[in-house]
Amino acid sequence: MRVAVIGGGPGGLYAAALLKRLDPAREITVWERNAPDDTFGFGVVLSDETLGGIEHADPVVYAAMQREFVRWDDIDIVHRGHRSTSGGHGFAALGRKRLLQILHERCRDLGVELRFRTQAPPAAELTASYDLVIAADGVNSLTRDAHADVFGPRIEEHRCRYIWLAADFAFDAFRFEIAETEHGVMQLHGYPYNAGESTVIVEMREEVWQAAGFDGLGERESVERCAKLFADALDGRPLRSNNSSWIRFRTVVNDRWSHGTTVLLGDAAHTAHFSIGSGTKLAVEDALALAACIEEQPTIERALKAYEEERRPVVTSTQRAARASLEWFEELGRYVDQPPRQFAFNLLTRSRRVTHDNLRLRDPEFTADVEREFGCPPGTPPMFTPLRIGGLELRNRVVVSPMDMYSAVDGVPGDFHLVHLGARALGGAGLVMTEMVCVSPEGRITPGCAGLWNPQQADAWGRIAAFVHQQAPGTAIGLQLGHSGRKGSTKLMWEGIDDPLDEGNWPLSAPSPLPYKKGSQTPQELTRDGLTEIREQFAAAAWRAARCDFDLLELHCAHGYLLSSFLSPLTNLRTDGYGGPLANRLRYPLEVFDAVRAIWPDERPLTVRISATDWAEGGTGGDDAVQIARAFAAHGADAVDVSTGQVVAEEKPAYGRSYQTPYADRIRQETGIPVIAVGAISSWDDVNSLILAGRTDLCALARPHLYDPHWTLHAAAEQGYSGPGIAWPLPYRAGSRRPQTGRTDAPKPRLTLG
Repeated sequence: MRVAVIGGGPGGLYAAALLKRLDPAREITVWERNAPDDTFGFGVVLSDETLGGIEHADPVVYAAMQREFVRWDDIDIVHRGHRSTSGGHGFAALGRKRLLQILHERCRDLGVELRFRTQAPPAAELTASYDLVIAADGVNSLTRDAHADVFGPRIEEHRCRYIWLAADFAFDAFRFEIAETEHGVMQLHGYPYNAGESTVIVEMREEVWQAAGFDGLGERESVERCAKLFADALDGRPLRSNNSSWIRFRTVVNDRWSHGTTVLLGDAAHTAHFSIGSGTKLAVEDALALAACIEEQPTIERALKAYEEERRPVVTSTQRAARASLEWFEELGRYVDQPPRQFAFNLLTRSRRVTHDNLRLRDPEFTADVEREFGCPPGTPPMFTPLRIGGLELRNRVVVSPMDMYSAVDGVPGDFHLVHLGARALGGAGLVMTEMVCVSPEGRITPGCAGLWNPQQADAWGRIAAFVHQQAPGTAIGLQLGHSGRKGSTKLMWEGIDDPLDEGNWPLSAPSPLPYKKGSQTPQELTRDGLTEIREQFAAAAWRAARCDFDLLELHCAHGYLLSSFLSPLTNLRTDGYGGPLANRLRYPLEVFDAVRAIWPDERPLTVRISATDWAEGGTGGDDAVQIARAFAAHGADAVDVSTGQVVAEEKPAYGRSYQTPYADRIRQETGIPVIAVGAISSWDDVNSLILAGRTDLCALARPHLYDPHWTLHAAAEQGYSGPGIAWPLPYRAGSRRPQTGRTDAPKPRLTLG
């Protein structure tokens, strides 16, 4: 086999060395257009997991690297003169130049041909005489660009500028330092990479960079200015550069990683922001996987397919975490007023890969300090701290999210709803929400949706609320009120979600006559009389909800239902006072909210659920969501339940773990309004992390409560918590400890001596 490697960075070199080591008969050539010691950056951080793979794949390279490593455990966060230290993290780093030297030596020893200061021929030419072409030519990959029609690259440039520098001393920890200047917030990321040197990255938003005048400075002046800005962190010592320049990070994603016998590796295929680890780590892991797949598969084509199938999920997960971290630093200014320990905890958990639970394992003293500053009673996980919303005291921070059950008859909730909501109330959550309860027959989504437009429905709801209050004292029950708008008159979810009924349809109404999707019924545009009628239906339903003794009422202004469709410019094309700019689009939802607020008892909280983004071009986005939240708060909303999407059928959500929480976080930080976060929050560890970091006040979980109605009780048991934030129903108390497992975890008998 003949192998051509384009690019002599760590990924390309390591791939060459592994392939040659696995089969010395292979002819492998590496082209590198720069000199052997030309490199961007100074130090490289590698995880223990990556190092374990290197050790297994090539002990010679590992041994050489190990001799160079500098290791440390602590992370220091310095902000407003307060230094918070969190230990137990475990880092290993070495100089990038030294890493390249090690790989150069290994390649030469194995017989790999290295061609420095030589531009590689185009991949299309190399494939004529090489069996495999590895394009490890970096973020600016010419190979990727030459075959963009096949690879399908998507490159996104982000909002911060950063510069890669070095200091001639070793930090004793991974250090983050925040500088609040007259121009805006700036941050330093620093870490040691040998006994007497550290990498220093200075980063700030583009507008801060310009306001501070960095756009007019040369390299030397920029370096000197950075050293002055962070003189305390550097103890007055200078910084140095290596042809360093201010750049903006670019996230690279490709639809495909291979084209025939050419394959992308490392930054050519994908990038992940430096704040969660180095691109070198990903590139080395790529090289390991590629070499293994070539060994295991019978053909190059099969090997490249297997390589991408193995690596893409790992890379996607890493990029998702990297984006969360990158965006946290882009929005750093939102968090600078947090208490110092909470700020540090927020920074440490920014990517969602580090959580409350594993921080507690790594550094219990630090985590206990954060909890104490937050106000957690001793021995109380953050999720079990109480919270007051309006006049309602919730004993914990867990909410059973509204979930449509499509099981009502003529809008009347029956025994199913009693058991469904009753079971979840017995399960320990601080607040249990009903499904969206519709204000009229025409406001239903499906024939199975529950309503509150007549006395029979009110009696049924009153029975459910009474059960919760009597059998699950301390658990609050809330009712969500809504109108389907253009998304009504559809089949039950399991018969065809959002598909129109085959027969028995009812007329739909909406701000504009736009069907939800192709084949959907076209709604009528609401007239002034129609708007007034629906507003009064909301008020009447709120009156009934108060008589039913619900503890909290939520107005549903999300997910493309009637009030939501007024808010979005994609669904509201009106030319009267209810359309056009956001202030006009808010007018009708606020009129409905005011009518409900006038009816709903003052001492009981009234919340609103919004879709913070439409996940579609031209639709509602984060800036709009902040304005919408402020408007409802000004009219008396006690909290905002922050969801996203489901407004237009052509949406493209960025799904992932707790993917909607950044929108709640932003609203909370910029407005001070209490928020409820939702969206793929599935573990009690995530709930603790989000609450303690100050990104939300409450966490609403849906599917986890379908899987386990007693999710909150079990979360308490698994954390060894039995305080006032949880109450086991007396008949269930015997189950408040986890059942014993089988004998597999019993002590094993001694069968050998010594």
